[in-house]
Amino acid sequence: MRLRRLLAAASATTALALLGGCSTLAYYAQAVHGHLDLLARAQPVQELLAAPTTPPRLRQQLQLAQQLRRFAVDELKLPDARSYTRYAELPRAAAVWNVVAAPEFSLVLRTWCFPLMGCVGYRGYFDRADAQALATELRGQGLEVLVYGVPAYSTLGWTEWLGGDPLLSTFIDWPEAELARLVFHELAHQAAYAADDTSFNESFATAVERLGSRAWLAARPGARQQAERADARRADWRALMQRQRERLQALYDEPLDVATRRVRKAALMDAWRAEYEAMKRGRWEGYVGYDAQVARANNAAFGVQAAYDELVPALERLFAREGGDWSRFLAEVRRLAALPAAERRAALLATS
Repeated sequence: MRLRRLLAAASATTALALLGGCSTLAYYAQAVHGHLDLLARAQPVQELLAAPTTPPRLRQQLQLAQQLRRFAVDELKLPDARSYTRYAELPRAAAVWNVVAAPEFSLVLRTWCFPLMGCVGYRGYFDRADAQALATELRGQGLEVLVYGVPAYSTLGWTEWLGGDPLLSTFIDWPEAELARLVFHELAHQAAYAADDTSFNESFATAVERLGSRAWLAARPGARQQAERADARRADWRALMQRQRERLQALYDEPLDVATRRVRKAALMDAWRAEYEAMKRGRWEGYVGYDAQVARANNAAFGVQAAYDELVPALERLFAREGGDWSRFLAEVRRLAALPAAERRAALLATS
């Protein structure tokens, strides 16, 4: 969840509600309450590192997170803000729960638009029950829905005066390479943001996480070896998802009646799951890490995956075109972010 301008006062929420109606008020109210609760739990990392009562494993991970943050600033040229200088222990498994939805025969995500925030292809909730309630409502409208936990989100630098985004218990214990990816991804959202363009924003952050983690791991052979195996599985998974998106899109483009389309869609999904099982037993040697995602895969799942992957190759080509210079790369991304959406996409896809 990337809440562009998550507000931090009920008075501001009320003002926005006058523009957006009662449903907007309720949504912003839960966002404000959830974020303020999260901030209230946050403690300065330096105090935790100095405290003798801090568990050794947490101390180790907090130290690693500070090293990653410094690397992001010094080497990746990401903003040197206050984010990730505090830590919050949460009484739940995810920071927020996102809800995404798509029609039965489309991979285009439903979007929600809010005053100041713009339009996004998801809706995030701090309370899982609220997310499930919306999911039930959307399914009642005939949409395919996915609810998934998100370990971290970015407020895009808009809450710096409140201390920025803290490190969270939902991800602090991750392996080094995975923690690096998350930190670089979330901090990237503070470097550039295009209103109403989820695909560009998430693809940019994903490109930064991939490029940045490679740079971080270059001098850390132990962590790099473990990461390379996970990255190979990710590449297989992305390719598997992309192939199925293409098959489904081809089906949805055909002028078929609903009954025929449903039968053919079910057959495509059965074949895709069989393809996954074969890959899991073969190349992955029984690795089951994607089983849950396969079990709940639907149009919403394929649509949200595309948002994170679609423009990454073009952004990686842009990084190479800028000579691997992070300052030049980020400057060009910011320039693109300021363009109209169609012009931005055309310019990025023309990158070679």
